[in-house]
Amino acid sequence: MHAGQRILAVWNADSDLVFKYMRANTTNNSLRPGRVSRHSSGELPADSKTKSEAMERLDSLRKTIEHHRYLYHVLNKSEISPEALDALKHELVLIEKAYPDLITPDSPSQRVAGEPLKGFKKVEHTVPQWSFNDAFSPEEMREFDTRVKNMLAKAPSFETHLETGRPSEVKKVSPSYVCELKIDGLKVVLTYEKGLLVTAATRGDGIVGEDVTANIKMIESVPLSLHEKVSGVFEGEVWMGKSTLLRLNKEEIKAGHEPYANPRNLAAGTIRQLDPAIVKARTLDVFIYDVTALDKEIPNTQTKELAFLQKLGFKVNEHFVECKTIEEVIAFWQKWQKRASKEDYWIDGVVVKVNEKEYQDALGYTGKAPRFGIAFKFPAEQVTTVLEDIVLQVGRTGVVTPVAHLRPVLVAGSVVSRATLHNEDEIERLDARIGDTVILQKAGDVIPDIVAVVKEMRTGKEKKFVFPKFVEETDGTTSPIERIPGQSAHRCTNKNMFSQKRRKFYYFVSKKCFNVDGCGPKVIDALLDAELISNFDDIFTLTLGDVLPLPRFAELSAKNLVEAIDNARTVTLGKFLTSLSIEHVGEETAHDIAGAFGSIEKIRKAQFEDFNNVYGVGEVVARSLAGWFADEHHSALLDRLLHQIKVKSMPRGEALLGKLSGQTFVLTGTLVTLSRDTAKEKIRALGGEIAESVSSKTSYVIIGEKPGSKYTKAQVLGVPILTEQKFLEKVK
Repeated sequence: MHAGQRILAVWNADSDLVFKYMRANTTNNSLRPGRVSRHSSGELPADSKTKSEAMERLDSLRKTIEHHRYLYHVLNKSEISPEALDALKHELVLIEKAYPDLITPDSPSQRVAGEPLKGFKKVEHTVPQWSFNDAFSPEEMREFDTRVKNMLAKAPSFETHLETGRPSEVKKVSPSYVCELKIDGLKVVLTYEKGLLVTAATRGDGIVGEDVTANIKMIESVPLSLHEKVSGVFEGEVWMGKSTLLRLNKEEIKAGHEPYANPRNLAAGTIRQLDPAIVKARTLDVFIYDVTALDKEIPNTQTKELAFLQKLGFKVNEHFVECKTIEEVIAFWQKWQKRASKEDYWIDGVVVKVNEKEYQDALGYTGKAPRFGIAFKFPAEQVTTVLEDIVLQVGRTGVVTPVAHLRPVLVAGSVVSRATLHNEDEIERLDARIGDTVILQKAGDVIPDIVAVVKEMRTGKEKKFVFPKFVEETDGTTSPIERIPGQSAHRCTNKNMFSQKRRKFYYFVSKKCFNVDGCGPKVIDALLDAELISNFDDIFTLTLGDVLPLPRFAELSAKNLVEAIDNARTVTLGKFLTSLSIEHVGEETAHDIAGAFGSIEKIRKAQFEDFNNVYGVGEVVARSLAGWFADEHHSALLDRLLHQIKVKSMPRGEALLGKLSGQTFVLTGTLVTLSRDTAKEKIRALGGEIAESVSSKTSYVIIGEKPGSKYTKAQVLGVPILTEQKFLEKVK
């Protein structure tokens, strides 16, 4: 079937719906499916009649196309297929081509992109464009509520609205509020005259913006003509859907280009494209939320105003609510913090406005913002703070990590005062100095990360950080450090460094390893300080009499600790290898080794070549493993440990036999019903593998609450996504 036949077939399937609507808008009895079929010549149908008939036909076409545009792009409904709508648009263009003088500014044909613009003209706004002040906490919102009520109580104009003019009555004026989602996009100002769109402009500096009318016309949810012939100025937000960004990024990656960072920036950049064809291809959307000027009376409440905008044919975000109290406002804000990520558009807070227009008028404006409204922002994803110091921290494998000590700041819902600077090269890349103002974010909404330095804030007193040759122990002694050859990391050359030993013990008893319940860092510190333990095996020799004398230990807590240690004497081979803190051997590598060899006895006998032959193990890791197990001190430690504990062997290849064999999983976000470690255990128990980064080879990405960049990358690469519930169903 050629293209014309395909379109006609689809058209016939939908013709009942289309012609039912068209007949309701015309008295022309000559309408038949054959008259709207596509013609290969691009000419008008052979049975076209007079100009009068063409005018009547055009009127029906425009009304029909507008009807279905409104259904699809504003109400998210559809009565006909896209192909059928394209056929109607095509006929409209053909008629207008034959009769150019019949083209009107609101014709659907005017959404067709023309020649690229040479530049944007400046537009002076007829109504000043204000921006809202921000609030970031419930306390600030309660202050806003108090401020609004105090100002209204003092407003003399309200005395006439009360039955008595007594001051005690005046002070009872209490507004309601309307909460609207704060869409993270680009503000647009639309001007209509007698129902027709004449100008679309950016906010600019609030007084002068840029004329982007040609580009805004490419957005199908923006009506070229309103349902009423009113004149006025309307404000809204242009946005790009996350699904659209995903589609565009797939194209960029396929073309070998860098993907776009986020939909907000791309939406703003798209509106400022000089070629409207690019705007049309990128599929933007818009929500309208305000009437700032009108040639008739504006509705007297914000809720009625939003209903009026919908009546005119604008697309209005449906998630708005009227609140009687500020506590209801706060509850709405809290609810949408959790729900925001589920929408296709970015949401960065809630706009709160006094509902009653007379109260809005009485409150008025400051020099830059309305007093009757405020932007109640979600907890910041990026904030600025001061880098007060850089301190070196020695990890359990001896790697030295520079840690930024920050002026405490609230970011993404929690107070942060520390952030890793990773290594010397990262400090140099950022050019981070002690005393700098830095930009902080939570990577994946979890890990604090310094992303940039605000160099414009420098005073000249900032100090460059130079990696020292030594690090100081807690007892005042020093240990030398060196940069690892071929790497950006430093390490402590004294492998018996006390702080390093502490961290190895913390890791040994953690959930990833022996999972000794109730034996956290403070307990380990107490045991080390009392010299009750110096090697891993010492933990399993502790008695009630050893623990009882320790600070903060009563008989019950001491008994619980000894019982927890006893309960942890059996461990899987993978967890046992993880617990040993062998350099370069992390949790996933340890499980790979366990699956390849099956028992600790075989691992102890393995040579470099044996380790190097394991899939996923390179030369560096293989040498580290071979060297560790060849060391006589480590061999003696293993003998003592194996005398105290039982390591569960794993038959070779067992990891390949489960229902998840051959599948690789990546986890991101916070899981609700189980911990990440538990989820990983379930995957491994069924033969699956865990990876830390997403690639095209990833089988599934499991997402919890507030998933990070791994979720975005999975969408771009088309990797299947599993919610926590779907994952649990899969591993039943």
